[in-house]
Amino acid sequence: MTLAGTRGSAWLSGALAAVLMVVAATPGQAVEILTGTIKKAAERGEVVIGVRASSVPFSFVEKLGQSERPVGYAVDICQEIADDIARASGRAGLKIRYEPVTSETRIAAVTSGKIDLECGSTTTNAERRKSVGFSPVMFISATKLLVKRNAGIASYRDLGGRKVVVTAGTTNEAALRDILAKSKIQAEILVGKDHAESFAMVKDGRADAFATDDVLLYGLKADAGAEGSTYTVLPEKLSFEPYAIMFRKDDPALSALVTSTFERLAETRELRWTYEKWFIKRLPNGERLDIPMSEELKTAFAVMGLRD
Repeated sequence: MTLAGTRGSAWLSGALAAVLMVVAATPGQAVEILTGTIKKAAERGEVVIGVRASSVPFSFVEKLGQSERPVGYAVDICQEIADDIARASGRAGLKIRYEPVTSETRIAAVTSGKIDLECGSTTTNAERRKSVGFSPVMFISATKLLVKRNAGIASYRDLGGRKVVVTAGTTNEAALRDILAKSKIQAEILVGKDHAESFAMVKDGRADAFATDDVLLYGLKADAGAEGSTYTVLPEKLSFEPYAIMFRKDDPALSALVTSTFERLAETRELRWTYEKWFIKRLPNGERLDIPMSEELKTAFAVMGLRD
């Protein structure tokens, strides 16, 4: 999650210091000294951030009249990372360009270089770390089920003969299949292209339940306004899902910078304020999630420097 031990801390501090020394160089010299994603951003004058359309409250679209913009908890953190990339590159005018991604396309978008940072609701795990890098943990969730209140489903044990939708490219499908297999429950698993489509399949009766991370289910309910009260999220946890910002693997300068950004936000308490902005205060549509910070996340943030 964060630095492990004095040796790891010293290495990252040294790596970041080397990156930040570039600020003192002229723009031409800076590009020569920089490496990886930071160098790429300096050369083209922009940081490309992958965003999601319906991962409330992490990364979603806010409509402003005839236009729209990406907003959310992960987007705010990524904007801070982009600011630090600008400082490290010596390019004060570095722009941010947002590129839409889905659960299914996000990893390929990172590995191919289409985006520099993926700012959504992505679980960090050992399998994914084989191909991409991750920031410190920014949220801890769990796979749960959303159902209509009158559906007669109180547990995953009631899914026999039912249809359950998951979103393409998520870890939730494997978690659902695993628990159904262990419990010898026969259910049909459907796949939605994104969270909005998966939720819509429950709305119109094509699916009896939607399995994804609990915080996303609460976000979809809140985003649905008054209609959200017709759905409930079952209490059972089917998996553990720690979220992080995703970026290209084997880029030590960027990894050090991202970790430093998180530590800065923790030490200045901005990380707590950003959390409260999206999980405690009202969302752009006026609804509230009212999700207090978990003890596990408090511990993770404390390791990064956050103090009560």
